Amino acid sequence: MRATSSASGATNSGDPLPQAPHSRSLVEVSPSVDVASGPSPASESGVRARIHAQVLALAPELIELRRDLHRHPELGRQEFRTTGLIRARLEQAGLTPRDLPGGTGLVCDIVPEGSPADAPLLAFRADIDALPIDDAKPATVPYRSTVPGRTHACGHDVHTVVTLGLGLMLAEARRAGRLTRPVRLLFQPAEEVMPGGALDLVAAGVLEGVERIFAVHCDPRVEVGRIGIKVGAITSACDRLVVSLDGPGGHTARPHLTTDLVTAIAKTAAELPAALGRRLDPRWGVSLVWGRIESGSAANVIPLHAELEGTVRCLELAGWREAPGAVEELVGQIAETYRAKWVIDYHRGVPPVVNEAETVRLFGEAMERSFGPGRIESTEQSLGGEDFSWYLEHVPGALARLGVRPVGDTTVRDLHQGTFDVDEGAIAVGVELFTTLALG
Repeated sequence: MRATSSASGATNSGDPLPQAPHSRSLVEVSPSVDVASGPSPASESGVRARIHAQVLALAPELIELRRDLHRHPELGRQEFRTTGLIRARLEQAGLTPRDLPGGTGLVCDIVPEGSPADAPLLAFRADIDALPIDDAKPATVPYRSTVPGRTHACGHDVHTVVTLGLGLMLAEARRAGRLTRPVRLLFQPAEEVMPGGALDLVAAGVLEGVERIFAVHCDPRVEVGRIGIKVGAITSACDRLVVSLDGPGGHTARPHLTTDLVTAIAKTAAELPAALGRRLDPRWGVSLVWGRIESGSAANVIPLHAELEGTVRCLELAGWREAPGAVEELVGQIAETYRAKWVIDYHRGVPPVVNEAETVRLFGEAMERSFGPGRIESTEQSLGGEDFSWYLEHVPGALARLGVRPVGDTTVRDLHQGTFDVDEGAIAVGVELFTTLALG
């Protein structure tokens, strides 16, 4: 959305490798079953034992692939190498992935023999892009990023190999006649940019025939071997806002003959967040935070242009819908006080991820069936944005938080930091969880 002030002040709007030092045995985060002498495959415990054994056998390859992706991170809509690696491994397993229209990312359907053409699909989504920040892990970490200014600091490399591992597990299940319903894997590019790649996939029709969709996101606050789940909003809406002010500049000795844009932009920066908090229902949890302010180049010159840039985050959909109009009105009022012309570029980002209750229940049941009780914890809503929300505008689904913090580790690691890392035992947990969901 772009809004401007006209000359009259009216508004115009338009809308592998060695193990990491902290890695733990995958057996430690999985159910204790005797694979060699387990019960009959026909029983529930026998099925679990078989899945568990297959995941353990697959885990070293997936860890190696995750480390390869971590060493070679690619930014949104530039994930050509990543896409090629995923495609090659899926094809090696006898699957037929399809390239997405943008040239990066893949869709892969795994359909049982004789399945009706209109059978509803379960979908599993992974995001595959990295972040434009430096890897700050020690140089001794063997999978540290080799690309300056880029790293997987949000766990998308883990999401990718978990979903790839699911595809390999289901390819084997189909060959063995154990796959009972069709599954669609979505390897989505460009989650970290606005507008995100989820919109591209929705426009490409990837949700046609999908009954339900699942995803996980790494959480360094949750121990490996556990997941965090929540019914309702689990992330927040996030939009990007740019406010531009213009006016005749001049000498700082005569501010009354100019438009004092430095003062005007400073007032906008200070007053708009507070005013927005009073204009909108506080229960909506609207938060406006600035990340950039620019104006002027000399101490004695009043500039012609000033800019502010930040993010607007909302806990509730109602706040997300109301925020643009309120921002436009308030900016106009502040700018008018200083006789400044104004332009707002309000870039819609993502609505909140609102988890559907039945899908959350399925997540919890699958986790307990795979790993036993005590592996689930309630999680809070984050102010972070996640474009998985766009899928949930069309089909029911849920996102769970996948624990990646090593057991007993008190090191504080957060997302979107160069020091971010994971306990790679989380990969096997994610694959086993997804496999249990897919096989029912």
